[in-house]
Amino acid sequence: MCQLPQPRLGLYTENSRDYTGSRPPHTPLRPKWLCRACGQPWPRPEARLLLKVEYSGRLPSLTIYLAGLMYEAMHDLYHLNPNGRPSPRELFDRFVSWA
Repeated sequence: MCQLPQPRLGLYTENSRDYTGSRPPHTPLRPKWLCRACGQPWPRPEARLLLKVEYSGRLPSLTIYLAGLMYEAMHDLYHLNPNGRPSPRELFDRFVSWA
């Protein structure tokens, strides 16, 4: 049985809109899902603020978008380190619950 490739849906940030000159943007560095600006797990408070502003008045859209990113992060992180991966609950709290 042939397995089809998994579609890649998430955030690819090489052309991110929040890039501010010489400072790196607060976007995820994939596949580790760390913030490009500070190296901490993404989304950082700055990224959350930018996303809330971008999706102002469209909470359902933001939540759907974040759930998709959570799926992408789960895929990437589980393939990078199958034994030390974050739990689904940790990823939900990190990506979706704050919105």
